Amino acid sequence: DKISRDGNFPAMHKFTDIYTANSKMKALINYAKSVAAGGATILIQGESGTGKELFAQAIHNASRRANGPFVAINCGVIPAELIGSEFFGYAEGAFTGASKGGKPGKFEMASGGTLFLDEIGEMPLAQQVALLRVLETKTVSRIGDNKQIPVDVRIICATNKNLVKEIQEGRFRGDLYYRLNVINLHIPPLRERKEDIYLLIGAFIK
Repeated sequence: DKISRDGNFPAMHKFTDIYTANSKMKALINYAKSVAAGGATILIQGESGTGKELFAQAIHNASRRANGPFVAINCGVIPAELIGSEFFGYAEGAFTGASKGGKPGKFEMASGGTLFLDEIGEMPLAQQVALLRVLETKTVSRIGDNKQIPVDVRIICATNKNLVKEIQEGRFRGDLYYRLNVINLHIPPLRERKEDIYLLIGAFIK
């Protein structure tokens, strides 16, 4: 996970790395394979530990973008004041301590490939507006710079939250949700596919 989150190496996992004997999981994998080739935005939902990033990497590696970068960012661990610079980068002199020459954000780093936004439900509302604007314009502006930089990325998001409930309670934007929820994958927890327990134990031991 650390390698992919740093954005320095390609996604490592493929669909063959997903072990299951469960009919619902097999159907989900087949559906994920069928949508991998397209460019539509994907929202992966499921409890913590169900394998959302595993699916995201597998989709990337089965897509036409497989030779491009796979960049992952956990929206739940970045301080709110740093999300903008992490996503969009910054220009030289944008703030005290800014690197000489500026720094690209994750959108620029992922151009030509896939950007995986983990824990999207944790993103502050102010940054949700900025993300929506990027999805609409397919361009980013580094902090401290007005230049519009075109980006060609496929977005895959993941969350363990019920985003519809988050919208109802005013913590997530409805317009952003409908932009992200073009294709929906819901990964069932292990307690609903107990036949996979021995498969996974065998894989871990091996």
